[in-house]
Amino acid sequence: MSTSVSPSTGKRYGVQRVCSMLGLPRSSFYTRRQERPVKRQSAGKRGPKPRWSDEDLRRLIEEDLAESPFTGEGHRKVWARLKYGKGIRVGRKRVLRIMREQNLLSPYRGSRGEPVKHEGTIVTQAPNEMWGTDGTKVFTLEEGYVWIFVAVEHWNAECVGWHVCKRGDRFAALEPIGQGVLEQFGKIEGDAARGLALRMDHGTQYLSDHFQKQVKHWGIRPSFAFIEQPETNGVSERFFRTLKEQAVYGRTFRNVEELRQVVGEFIVRYNREWRVEKNGFLSPWDMRALHIARKAA
Repeated sequence: MSTSVSPSTGKRYGVQRVCSMLGLPRSSFYTRRQERPVKRQSAGKRGPKPRWSDEDLRRLIEEDLAESPFTGEGHRKVWARLKYGKGIRVGRKRVLRIMREQNLLSPYRGSRGEPVKHEGTIVTQAPNEMWGTDGTKVFTLEEGYVWIFVAVEHWNAECVGWHVCKRGDRFAALEPIGQGVLEQFGKIEGDAARGLALRMDHGTQYLSDHFQKQVKHWGIRPSFAFIEQPETNGVSERFFRTLKEQAVYGRTFRNVEELRQVVGEFIVRYNREWRVEKNGFLSPWDMRALHIARKAA
């Protein structure tokens, strides 16, 4: 009634006049009006309506994929051909959304096939059956990132060789292996380490012809870690974690020489004193000494 128009004045009666005539507080009127469900129409997507509906655009995308002479293309190529080749101006993200909803994206962007699962063990029962090798980088103030390469015995987690350098190429990656071969086998010549397997990842240093030919010359059998499964090279990975937690994190290194000194001191302390659970909480060197004593007995 408050919105009704008076026939004499041509104006609305208003809430105040109606409430005073009925003896009703205006607060009650406004409270009752707020309790009423208000029907609101959905505003929908703002802006002009697209020329092509999602269904039409899906059909155009499927036709474009069928006509293309290439395979494994993403949404950018489809969008570009629609826009510049056929004059169909649509948003690139809209093309991506529709292709994702309709499963039209390339199936070759992710991993193909079933991954090889690691269900065995990387711990050996005797020394010099398998070593692990890997590299990592540490930042220095004067020389930027420098490399650390190691060779670690899978049997007792002993670091048998290490090398710190600025340039982490195939020659640098071989240094720890050569150190370990000389230390453990007493010589560094052809077939000196026959019977030893070397676990490594697929880094460019380890895939190089020079690295592979050299380790095979020593009689070492390459053993590559599984793709996307770093646990298959877990002995080296765990050693680097210990090295960084104990000697690298929280420290600032000026150059490669300073880092080399710290790493060298830590590795000696690690081999002598670090207690490893799989060794019965013996250090790597204590485990090796016990093994030698048992063989001599």
